[in-house]
Amino acid sequence: MDQIPCISRAADHNPLIAMEPHRRLLSLKNRLLILLIISSLFVNPSSGRSIHGLGSEKEKVTLEIYYESLCPYCSNLIVNYLYKLFDTGIIAITQLKLIPYGNAKIRANGTITCQHGQYECLLNTVEACAIDVWPDLSEHFPFIYCIESLVYQGNYTQWETCFEKLGLDPNPVANCYSSGRGKELELGYAAETNNLKPPHRYVPWVVVDGQPLYDDYRNFISYICKAYHGTSVPSACSEYSVGGILASLLYRTNNLVKVISQNIGYNIM
Repeated sequence: MDQIPCISRAADHNPLIAMEPHRRLLSLKNRLLILLIISSLFVNPSSGRSIHGLGSEKEKVTLEIYYESLCPYCSNLIVNYLYKLFDTGIIAITQLKLIPYGNAKIRANGTITCQHGQYECLLNTVEACAIDVWPDLSEHFPFIYCIESLVYQGNYTQWETCFEKLGLDPNPVANCYSSGRGKELELGYAAETNNLKPPHRYVPWVVVDGQPLYDDYRNFISYICKAYHGTSVPSACSEYSVGGILASLLYRTNNLVKVISQNIGYNIM
């Protein structure tokens, strides 16, 4: 069986398409602090509505992220793009679900092997446990964001520092991992990932209301805004409804030109 890549085909040809220049970003540490504040404002776990009255649960658009912890394009998506859900307030109309399994495989003996080795299996399970023991998005997403920011910087072996940074008790996650609950969660995510229709071709694999975005996954906000049919549309959707469409058209046009260039053997880029 062919190995499923941890990147999209388009991103594989040009990593700069996926990697936003670091100099344009806030420091990851400062962004994490901002994320904590904004998530506490927009995500109200005790109510069916956000604090600002947007997005009842039945109106929210589902955003599913199928990923693996050590895939560089996955960490790039989480760190440099997914945080914008909170920064723009789009999270108020979004039901975000993270599925940390990716391209892992289950052997005949029931053990799980991961594309980037056993450390990826460890972190996949840790992140699955975080989602399980802290089901509220405002709790588990900052933790996963913290881990993935370390992956993005190449310091993922320091992932346990995220407990201290966020003031979280490590025992629930440790107990989940050591008790076998973590493997149970990963097997569940394996079934969910393997049952995708259409099947995922690579990771990150981003799905909005059941529709995969393929190579255009970084424009997920414009798709969320388009799919939202609630009564109160976030003001940020006005920007993304135009900017997202233009970015998507430009992205698809560039890819089409590359395909044509390759087929005729002439570089027109």
